[in-house]
Amino acid sequence: MIKAILISLFAFVSILSARASENMDSLKRNIFGVPVKTDSARKAASDEIGEIGVIRHTIREFDRTHDEYIEPPHYEFTIMAQVTRTYENFILGSNGQSVSFSPDGQTRIGPYFGWRWFFGGYTFDIKNFNIFNFGKSARKEFDLSIYSSQVGIDWFYRRTGSDYKIRDVKLGYGVDDKLFEGIPFSGINVGITGINAYYIFNHGRFSYPAAFSQSTCQKVSCGSWMAGAGFTRNTLNLDFEKLNATLSSRMPQGQEVKIDSSMAFNVKYSDFSVSLGYAYNWVFAKNWLFCASAQAAVAYKTSYGETADEKKGFDFAKVNFDGIGRFAVVYNNTDWFAGCSAILHTNNYHTSRFTANNIFGSFNAYVGFYFKVKSRYRKNKV
Repeated sequence: MIKAILISLFAFVSILSARASENMDSLKRNIFGVPVKTDSARKAASDEIGEIGVIRHTIREFDRTHDEYIEPPHYEFTIMAQVTRTYENFILGSNGQSVSFSPDGQTRIGPYFGWRWFFGGYTFDIKNFNIFNFGKSARKEFDLSIYSSQVGIDWFYRRTGSDYKIRDVKLGYGVDDKLFEGIPFSGINVGITGINAYYIFNHGRFSYPAAFSQSTCQKVSCGSWMAGAGFTRNTLNLDFEKLNATLSSRMPQGQEVKIDSSMAFNVKYSDFSVSLGYAYNWVFAKNWLFCASAQAAVAYKTSYGETADEKKGFDFAKVNFDGIGRFAVVYNNTDWFAGCSAILHTNNYHTSRFTANNIFGSFNAYVGFYFKVKSRYRKNKV
């Protein structure tokens, strides 16, 4: 054991001695005995500074804009309070039958924090405040966004709770669909985790962050095409026995529910998508902005689970179409801001056995301010 330690120490000292010799080769001493760098050492330091300069230049290029169209941010940091009202609806169908589920509208509040490109936060349900102890019935949502003038990246994590209600049922064979409206149902769980990235073509004149992250201000009305790509992992679980029992409890005596067995599924699927869309910023008054954008996505979805009976390899039947719409009204005077926005998503999944259409969105109202002014704007803020 001692021998092994001595050998290790000897190897360590040898390495240090070799490093010291390499460093001394690039150093000389002046008449006072102070080490000075040789030409080779100066060149190495210059190359290092040059590499840092290239990285800094590349980063700055992502925020390069035309000042006559876009006012750059005057501060380093942003803090914001937001109130969110959510909407969600699932329509599951098979062989001509369909069941629609949605929870009651939920109001959430929470803080958000931004630094340059990064903007993230967390909201919680004010009706069931449980921030330190997430129960199984609590819906969870986390978001992190990175915005620059050229590109944007959105990471999101969503998990539904167990507070759905049956909104609409179409079973056929003469059943009165109104019998089932508003029945509480806890047998469905949906989750989605994913990342989306997009590129803004007219990034020098059009600012998407001005509408949705408030990091810049749009001065002149302008629009831009956008293209993007994304990847998501989705889970969709339905308790078929509970659904059958819940619907049967509302049937008139002597009648029974006949639900297609294809709705009995627990499925996970991956979603690869490419999207194209257009957005427009309308500056209708000083410091005021209205934005509208729409993107259509072509998504290739592959699943695995209890009902994963797909063909192996590429299949056009796995191609689905999704969409997203965004709208915003913002007031921003570069010191503080306030506004509201609405975001609506559609997510469609079709197989030979069943279909699942998910529509979800949110309405947001927020107010925030900036702090730690940048050096170039300090004189104007005094």
